[in-house]
Amino acid sequence: VQLQAYGGGMVHTGGSLRLSCAASGPKIITLTIGWFRQGPGGGRELLGYTSRDDFTRDGLTTTYAESAKGRFTISRDNAANTVYLQMNSLKPEDTGVYYCAASGLTRASTRLNYGYWGQGTLVTVSS
Repeated sequence: VQLQAYGGGMVHTGGSLRLSCAASGPKIITLTIGWFRQGPGGGRELLGYTSRDDFTRDGLTTTYAESAKGRFTISRDNAANTVYLQMNSLKPEDTGVYYCAASGLTRASTRLNYGYWGQGTLVTVSS
C-alpha cells in the first residue's frame, strides 16, 4: 500500500486543520491506519488509529492517545480510500511533521506495528 499525507500548513493557536491520508493499493477498510506526529527533535508519537471491528455498528473502531483525545478526530471515507485527521484548538506544541501509516494488525498501538508510511506533512502552529 502507498500512502500520501497532505493538508499541513501554518495556523495560529486555537486554529484547526484537517489532514488527509490517501491510500493506493489495498482498500483501507482492510487496514489499520494510524496518525503520528514527530515534533522538533522528538520521536514519532502515535496520535490514534482507526481499524476494522466487526463487533461495532459501523464496522470500525478508533483509538486515541491521551494527547489527542478531545481535540483530534480520525475519520474514514472508504469510497475515497482516504483517512482524515481533524485537529481543533491547535497549540504550538502540536507543531511537527504528521505521518499516516498502515498496519495489517487490528490493534496497532506502537510505531513498530506499522510497516507502510506516508511521506509526512508539516504542521506549524504559531503562538
